[in-house]
Amino acid sequence: MVRPVKKKQIPNLQEAIKETAWKQIAEFGTPALSLRAIARELKITAPAIYNYFPDRDALVTALIIDAYTSFGDSQIEARDAVKGDNDLARLLAIGLAYRNWAHTHPQRYQLIFGTPIPGYEAPKMEVLPSAARSLSALVSIVEKLRVAGKLKITTFPRVKKEYQESFEIWKKYGGDADLLSMSVAMIIWSRVHGIVSLEIANNLPPFGSNGDELYMYEMNSIAKQFFTE
Repeated sequence: MVRPVKKKQIPNLQEAIKETAWKQIAEFGTPALSLRAIARELKITAPAIYNYFPDRDALVTALIIDAYTSFGDSQIEARDAVKGDNDLARLLAIGLAYRNWAHTHPQRYQLIFGTPIPGYEAPKMEVLPSAARSLSALVSIVEKLRVAGKLKITTFPRVKKEYQESFEIWKKYGGDADLLSMSVAMIIWSRVHGIVSLEIANNLPPFGSNGDELYMYEMNSIAKQFFTE
């Protein structure tokens, strides 16, 4: 009598599902993400996936949180690797780490900073802790320079009242900082994000042999505009 062959057990099915999802995203894009297709790839039943992720949106949310966590880890590691009291060097370090992480993980970068997914809205309070932490390194450097009197800003556009509450919640997960420091950090992020996004999409203007020179030019421009030595 021939015994039935048992299906191979996957040691960590939850992580396997997410890794397969990233492969799908890389090949077909996030809108095409399918739990059933993942189940077929892993040779498991669809209900086995539903035990971990009840629907596609739940899986997308988990991927977003993982991406923010990975990004945040790279930023904090870059900041803390700079020894001494040179915060402008730390600013440059996390700027370079930002670009490096984006090029190393383009699908993760696009998922958290790219085009919104049709029909998907991230659950704010689930995503906020990892999102706030991901920019905490930048915020902490700007705040430290502000406290030291090295922030070259006397006036700055005010945050709308309806968004100020979000900034207060943000502090809980990204570290306490003055509203001005948080605002300047967001502007700095938007500027490096613009260049990196153009690079990822292969739309970078033709300055230099590659994106290194243009990116360094922008990083130095940011430092000169906002901070004193």
